Amino acid sequence: MGCLSQVAMTARRPAMRSCWMRILVVGAGATGGYYGARLAQAGRDVTFLLRGARAADVRANGLRLTGQGAEQVVPVTVVTVADISGPYDLVLLAVSNGALDAAADDIAGAVGPGTLIVPFLNGMSHMGRLNERFGRAAVLGGVVLAARQLGERGEIISLLPAAKLTIGAQPGPDQPDLTDVTVALAVPGFDLVVSGHILADMWSKWVFIATLAALTCLMRGNVGEIASAPGGEELAPAFLAETAAIAAACGYPLSEGDVRSYTASFTEKDSKLTPSLYRDVLAGHPTESHYVLDDLVRRARDRDIETPLLELAALQLRIYNARAIRAG
Repeated sequence: MGCLSQVAMTARRPAMRSCWMRILVVGAGATGGYYGARLAQAGRDVTFLLRGARAADVRANGLRLTGQGAEQVVPVTVVTVADISGPYDLVLLAVSNGALDAAADDIAGAVGPGTLIVPFLNGMSHMGRLNERFGRAAVLGGVVLAARQLGERGEIISLLPAAKLTIGAQPGPDQPDLTDVTVALAVPGFDLVVSGHILADMWSKWVFIATLAALTCLMRGNVGEIASAPGGEELAPAFLAETAAIAAACGYPLSEGDVRSYTASFTEKDSKLTPSLYRDVLAGHPTESHYVLDDLVRRARDRDIETPLLELAALQLRIYNARAIRAG
């Protein structure tokens, strides 16, 4: 009933199949944990592949969702690598870029000829790595917009109620049928969009995240604090101009609507907006700046595009990361 209630009667047969799709969520952090919990609440056949203390904690205590209303505890099935005995229909990769290679090794036994992989990672470098390992037709593009963070007790804190997932097949001759996937992933708590231009969507998000990360990490403040300071309101559009120029040179120009929307978001004087990368800095954790900023800087240099602000922010974060790693 849970699956059929979300689709039209004309989609009954695909919906029934998708109800039985086996879904493996790799990682139970802020994004993967939240989305996987919503899948479990909607009655999907979902399993979490976890390691060490996180596996033990989630197996014993479930996933704890908080921040928007009363705390919810969602019991879920947890396995480790040794427990995987065959392929799943869908693998949702919700790990950091730095953990991707290890995660790819972990899921090898869970990926069969018909398995589709949906990565929830920032930047674009992970797509090439996954394509090489599992084949381009098996790897979908994914964009997650969800203001979530992991608390000190392992709870998943929702900073804003809205959450959105966009998926789509990469361009190519062997595009998979996403009918069943769409029904399986359409659950309450997440708006789902199937895109015909997923790589452009991913580039657009990368521009957004990179601009926001460079701005807030370099200035050590949230959007409102920066925009309210003398001269601060002009800084965000300057960062955006650099990141958008790189995207355009790589074949993925931002739409005028995205430019207007991003500019408004980055210059709102009452905004407390910060990216997860900046929150990592505040917490003293190493960041993903290598995949978010350094990769963009490299692509700019390859195309002779001058990005002095972006390079300055990337350099500052290289210094910060080295210090954070030394601190353990």
